[in-house]
Amino acid sequence: MSQYLLSICHPADAVQPPSDELAAIMQRVGQVDADMRAAGAWVFAGGMHDPSSATVVDTRSGDTVLSDGPFIETKEWVGGIVIVDVDDLDAALGWASRLGDAIGQPIEVRPFQG
Repeated sequence: MSQYLLSICHPADAVQPPSDELAAIMQRVGQVDADMRAAGAWVFAGGMHDPSSATVVDTRSGDTVLSDGPFIETKEWVGGIVIVDVDDLDAALGWASRLGDAIGQPIEVRPFQG
């Protein structure tokens, strides 16, 4: 088995949808989550706050420097992650497709180095 990170990508100007739309999204995501668990693929999942809540820790200068906000300017930001343990990339892509359909956002899939 191999572990993959499924990153939920939001556009930089994303705003939370209205509560009824958000409830429908979360219901669809809950079903994908339940299916992942039933298949034994689910390892961990969680949502993330807006990038403005980030703190960057940079030690490249030899000192620890803390900065507010994201490290880089980007057109998208990670809104949540799911870690799956599956047989291969094709299986991870299958879960990413289902998750993307449920959320309506792109999903980046990356294997963990092990």
